[in-house]
Amino acid sequence: MWNDKIKNLTVSVFFWSFLVSSTVPASGQLTKINVAYGGAGGDPLPALVAKEAGVFEKNGLDVRLIFFTGGTTTVLALISGDVQIGQVAGPGVVNSAMGGSDLVMVAGGITSLNYWLMGRSNVKAPEQLRGGSVAISRFGSATDFIARFALPKLGLTPGRDVTIVQIGDSTARLGAILTGRVHGAVLGSLPGAIAQKKGMHVLADVAKMGLAIQHTGVATTRRFIKGNRDLVRKYVKSQVEAVHRIWTDKEATMRAFMKYAGSGVEREILEKIREGLLSEAMLSKKQYPSLEGLKTILTFQAETDPRARAAKPEEFVDLSFINELDQSGYIDSLYKN
Repeated sequence: MWNDKIKNLTVSVFFWSFLVSSTVPASGQLTKINVAYGGAGGDPLPALVAKEAGVFEKNGLDVRLIFFTGGTTTVLALISGDVQIGQVAGPGVVNSAMGGSDLVMVAGGITSLNYWLMGRSNVKAPEQLRGGSVAISRFGSATDFIARFALPKLGLTPGRDVTIVQIGDSTARLGAILTGRVHGAVLGSLPGAIAQKKGMHVLADVAKMGLAIQHTGVATTRRFIKGNRDLVRKYVKSQVEAVHRIWTDKEATMRAFMKYAGSGVEREILEKIREGLLSEAMLSKKQYPSLEGLKTILTFQAETDPRARAAKPEEFVDLSFINELDQSGYIDSLYKN
């Protein structure tokens, strides 16, 4: 019994010391940091909410959000040190690390796929993609993974029945399908909703296909963690608190969403995107990276890359920051109020 009391006291002291030390900057000044984000829809939402709701500032961080038009460019910026933390999809982290980088995921972010495979106005059924083309961002990206996963489920073989073409970011892919340059495109929830309003057709809702995959999460390098552990701790704490805001504060979420989505996007669309995120399968409250989702990526990559056959999901994550927050009881405390 006495040991239990000591243990509980230790946890309590750790919890409050962790909370205070990671919330109040020791010097009274904020630490500047460049953070990469990209994509559309719900993918970058935790970073946007943390910025606009003052969560980063509360945790002692002066975050400069920098928009990148693709996961590949974000990975390169992280490796070069131009940005210190970034929102990166699981395939980008896995491909980079297997290629020799020290990129690692520290928080889960979006741990499923809020993406659609869409057809242009005259493509109403998957079979009508046969002989046509589907737009992705880049080969090896999350959108490439999605296309190669979804097409066989629809009875189509990538490369034989359907040509996969690199187009670029979500804006470029949306433009390509709207102008008829491609027969289909992999689009996230926001550009997908816009495309649907303009007469394009949903051929596959990937989130409903039962695929476990680590999508857009928080990544940095092991080198940066080694020299800046407290900064990374503060960022992960901010991520967790921003996710709590998304779950519990609709208006704060919508203010951030509407600012970055632009004036041309209807609030109703953004509200539906937020609602679609509110599940443990999509946006987990505890923000652990999905080891099962990373295993899915490795299984897929193993078909063409022998290095993936021997790799383990644990090699691509650093769970220490989330473990600290979880084991201290801090995350649970957020949702008790």
